Amino acid sequence: MKLTPQRYFELVPNTVDMTIRSELYHTNEFNFAVAVILSAQATDKKVNEVTPELFRIAPTPQKMLDLGIDGLKNHIKVISFFNNKAKNIIALAEKLVAENMVDKFPDKYHNRDELMKLPGIGQKTANVVCNVLWGAPNIGVDTHVFRNAHRYGWVDTSDNTPEKVEEKLIKKIPKKYHPIVNHVMVLHGRYVCKALRPECEKCAVAKWCPAKQ
Repeated sequence: MKLTPQRYFELVPNTVDMTIRSELYHTNEFNFAVAVILSAQATDKKVNEVTPELFRIAPTPQKMLDLGIDGLKNHIKVISFFNNKAKNIIALAEKLVAENMVDKFPDKYHNRDELMKLPGIGQKTANVVCNVLWGAPNIGVDTHVFRNAHRYGWVDTSDNTPEKVEEKLIKKIPKKYHPIVNHVMVLHGRYVCKALRPECEKCAVAKWCPAKQ
C-alpha cells in the first residue's frame, strides 16, 4: 500500500495543531508578508527572534519607511540575505504607501497574480500569504513541502523546482485539502518528518511511508 495524498491528509492533520495558521510572528497583514519575505532561506525561529521588536517599531508600510533601510537592516542583520531583503521590504512599503495601505492589503491583492506584482513577493511568498491570510487554496512549496513531497514519492526527480512541485501537488492532492496543505506539511515536516532524523515512531502514516527504512 502506498502513502497517497488522500491517506496523508486524512490522518496527519490529527497530529498537528490545526488552530495555528502560521508560526511566523505577525500582528497584521502587512507585517505577515514582511515575515514571509524574511523567512526565505531562513528558519521561522530565527525570523521570530527579530520581528517582535521590528513590528513594534514598524508595524505598517509608513512606519517601515520611517524606519528607513539602514534601520531595517540593523533589525534584520542576523537573517540570511538581509541586505537584499531590506531593499525589497522598503520597496514594498513604498508601493503600499502610494496605495494608501495602512495594515491590510487592498482587495485587488487578494489573489496570487496581483500579489506577485509587488516588490519582493515571488510565487512561494504569494502562495503563503494568500493561503494564510485569506484561505486561498495555494500551495507554497518551502523546504519541508519540497523535501517530503519527494520523500513520499508524490513527485519525482524531474520536479526539481518549487514551481514544478506545486504544479504536481495541485493535481495529486484532492482539492478539499488544498487550503491546509502548507500548514500540515510544514508542521509535520518541522516536528516529525524531519530532514535528517525523522521520528517515524510518532508518525501517523509511517506504515505506508516508502522512506520509513
